[in-house]
Amino acid sequence: MRSQVIVTWGDPASYRIDLEEVQPMPHDQARHWLDEQFTAMGCEPLRPTGKVLTADKILCVAQAAGEAHFRDVAHREWATAFARAASAALAKPVVTVDVPGQSLSY
Repeated sequence: MRSQVIVTWGDPASYRIDLEEVQPMPHDQARHWLDEQFTAMGCEPLRPTGKVLTADKILCVAQAAGEAHFRDVAHREWATAFARAASAALAKPVVTVDVPGQSLSY
């Protein structure tokens, strides 16, 4: 089965991270990783209630990290960790993160 995360800033700025040969991240570790990144990057809740959904964390972390963290080889390890965490936290093998559209699909 195909396993990948695509992070896009619109055409042609789409970055596909293949997870076929990568060890899956446990669900609780994925949520913890996203929580740490959300806090470390100074992300703010998207909803006026202050509730932060897992999907919101994924979107906010991708946006805060910026396109360079997905494009540049120097950040490949971080991008792979992001993809592993997003896939595991959502329990979906294929995830698309549309940063400008503020949406996830799987």
